[in-house]
Amino acid sequence: MKNTTTKQRWIYTAGFLMLFILASCNSGNPEIRISEQPFSFGKVVNGQVLIKDLVVSNQGTGDLIIESVSTSCGCTTASLDSMIISPGKNANLHIEFDSGAHGPEANGEVFRQIFIASNDPQQEETVIEFKAVVLPPKSSGD
Repeated sequence: MKNTTTKQRWIYTAGFLMLFILASCNSGNPEIRISEQPFSFGKVVNGQVLIKDLVVSNQGTGDLIIESVSTSCGCTTASLDSMIISPGKNANLHIEFDSGAHGPEANGEVFRQIFIASNDPQQEETVIEFKAVVLPPKSSGD
């Protein structure tokens, strides 16, 4: 009788392992997509704060888990309204660029990046790039 109990335990254990493996295989992979990139803010007067919202979507079959959102410079902030995006769903990426963050003398063409780290196995880090042409601030006599 002792052998039967041990044999049953092995059968149950093997069955649970098979179910676990099958469930893991069917979970699918996420696939991140970003709307409109790269983009340009165009010409802006130094000191303006510009805002842009982009759509981050999951075109895969598993949950897209956003691990972090960061930027290349302190003049740019970015935040995502959801850090877990289900398959076929979207989240909003809110971007703010402060063209005057580096002072009134910092003018000309600038390039910045937003970095999104995720569990997408094909693209663990997504880079979104934008540019702007920062014009000198208007003086009070203009």
